[in-house]
Amino acid sequence: MPELPEVESLSAFLAERLTGHAVAKVLPVAFHVLKTYDPPPTALEGLTVTGVTRHGKFVDIDVDGIHLVFHLARAGWLRWHDTVPEAPPRPGKGPLALRVRLADPPGGGFDLTEAGTQKRLAVYCVTDPEQVSGIARLGPDPLGPEFTRDAFAALLSGERRQIKGVLRDQSVIAGVGNAYSDEVLHVARMSPFKLAASLSEAEVTELYEALGTTLRDAVERSRGVAAAGLKAEKRTGMRVHGRTGLPCPVCGDTVREVSYRDSSLQYCPTCQTGGKPLADRRMSRLLK
Repeated sequence: MPELPEVESLSAFLAERLTGHAVAKVLPVAFHVLKTYDPPPTALEGLTVTGVTRHGKFVDIDVDGIHLVFHLARAGWLRWHDTVPEAPPRPGKGPLALRVRLADPPGGGFDLTEAGTQKRLAVYCVTDPEQVSGIARLGPDPLGPEFTRDAFAALLSGERRQIKGVLRDQSVIAGVGNAYSDEVLHVARMSPFKLAASLSEAEVTELYEALGTTLRDAVERSRGVAAAGLKAEKRTGMRVHGRTGLPCPVCGDTVREVSYRDSSLQYCPTCQTGGKPLADRRMSRLLK
C-alpha cells in the first residue's frame, strides 16, 4: 500500500504534469470505484487543473475548485501516459478503474488501476476535500509544522493500545501504514507490542525523532522518482519490513514476522525486543 512518502512523491509528480492543463475526459471504467455522484466526474471536463496536494494517503487534484480525490488502498496504483491509448477502455477487462485524459498536451493523462479481487480503490469528486469522510477524520500530518514532540506526546497519552496500532491509526497520525510503522519502530528500537501509554518521556522523544527521520528520509529518496518506479524505491529503502528471514542491517540478527489474517509485521528481536521472539499468532493457532 502506498503510504505518506510515496503519496507525497506521487502528488509532486502529478502537480508537475497536470497543473495548468485542461481536462478533456474523465472515464470511469470500474463504476464501483466512484464513491460520490454530485458533482459527476464529467463536471471536470473542460476545466483546468490548479494544483495537486496530499492529505494523509489521499491525493487531491484541484480542477478549478472541483476536487478529484483518490485513495489507492492496498492494490491500487497510477499509470502515467504521455499518450493515453486511443482505444476506449472496456469495462470489466483488466485492472483499469478510471482514466483521465488531458486536452493539452493532447493525449496525455493517467490511469488508476487496481489488482486483485478486493476492490478498495476509491475515487471522489467533491467541491471540498473535507466532504471525503476519510480526509475529515485524519489526524495531524507527521511532517506538518504543528506536529511537535509535545503534540505527539499528547496523542499517545492515555492510549492503551499497542504502539504499532496507534501509529497506523489514520485518525491519530495521517499517512503512516504497515510498512513505515515497522520501520519507525525499528529505528526507535521499540517493540511493536509495547503499550503507547507506557512509554517513558525518553521513549516518546526517541519515537518522535524516529518517525520524523524515517518519513523525511523516505520522502527524500523518492523525490523525483517517476510514478512507475515508486514501488521499487519503497522496497529498496526498507530495513525490516518485507525482509523476513534476512539479516537486520543494524545488528545482523534474523528479521522475524508476526502474521495476522490479512497482514503481517516485521521486526528485529535484538534491536527491538531484547532478543525475545514475539508470538506469531497465526503459527500459534496452527500448532494447537
